[in-house]
Amino acid sequence: MIRRKHRSPIDDEAELDITPFMNIMIVLVPVLLLGLVFSQIAVIDLTLPEAAGGESDQDNKQLELVIREDALIVNYPQGILLKTIPKQEGEYDYKLLSIVLQEVKRQLREKGMDKKAITILSEPTTSYQTIVSVMDTSRSFKAVIATSVVDAELFPSISFGDAPAIGSSPTQGVKP
Repeated sequence: MIRRKHRSPIDDEAELDITPFMNIMIVLVPVLLLGLVFSQIAVIDLTLPEAAGGESDQDNKQLELVIREDALIVNYPQGILLKTIPKQEGEYDYKLLSIVLQEVKRQLREKGMDKKAITILSEPTTSYQTIVSVMDTSRSFKAVIATSVVDAELFPSISFGDAPAIGSSPTQGVKP
């Protein structure tokens, strides 16, 4: 006798189980969204100092901030001492620097000049944190406008250079 194997027709469709994929997405999406908050990058636009050209006398005047080991020196126009801010208890006085720069900005506006550029000159031994703090202080200051504290603009266009050697110029190497 011959036995016949009965084959049943394959009518069953395979079901797609997406439950594990959904579980991964439920966990992964919030983790990625939370990670975005912590990965914000601040970009600071910097420019190189312009070479001396045939500009007018008013346009050629540059505001300089020299970072020395023992003081911050504000020069305006370039190379002419405006204010020396000595260290207080071993720390740079950023509050006084902000006040000086605010006054410079106010006086320039009274003369009809809207300067936005400052050149920061630092010594090779100046710490990174000091440079960043000076940049932040030079760029803006906190002001109260209509019961709100806002960042008011000082000199947002920042250029960098090396500080002249002490004694190379009568005003730039002044010790406080």
